Amino acid sequence: MIKYAIVGNIASGKSTFEKVLEKHGFVVLDTDLMTHDILMDNPVVAKAFSDYDVFEFGRLSKDKLGKLVFSDNEMKIKLESIVHPLIKEEIETAFKVYSKEKAVFISVPLLFEVGWAGLFDKVIFIKSDENVRLQRLIERNGYTEEYAQKRIQSQGCQQDKCDKSDYVIENNGTKDEYIEKIERFIQDVCS
Repeated sequence: MIKYAIVGNIASGKSTFEKVLEKHGFVVLDTDLMTHDILMDNPVVAKAFSDYDVFEFGRLSKDKLGKLVFSDNEMKIKLESIVHPLIKEEIETAFKVYSKEKAVFISVPLLFEVGWAGLFDKVIFIKSDENVRLQRLIERNGYTEEYAQKRIQSQGCQQDKCDKSDYVIENNGTKDEYIEKIERFIQDVCS
């Protein structure tokens, strides 16, 4: 089994990459979804942030928590110290569960920041210009420009990540152009 990490800064096109892989029958997991499940159901997270306005209708609000942690680095570190070990454990479990597959792809946006590159055989980096990602966040997520900038700036330099990756796929054009690149990647690398 080849263990691929899909990496890219926010709004770079990781989800589209994942959907195309899934269409071809590959096992694809997303640590953002794992994180969402952990945030919604983990009593440790709820207790750690019980003194903050991050709840709606008695449940943790991902949006409110996001606004808190992206405006306060101490809160971000606090959340990551709880969530990251649980995500790493889920990744390792997934490798065992899918060990008979030809390849497993896991989207890990913060792969280099958390030091997990060694868990994978190959790293695929999805690269998009900052202004393109900013526009996507504003349009797709309804973020203000200021909040979108905070989210973008919370992640490391794209070029450093490109230099550490095995494959780099540019996503600055149309969606159709990007999907063509993904299809070529699958044909050239995964066949």
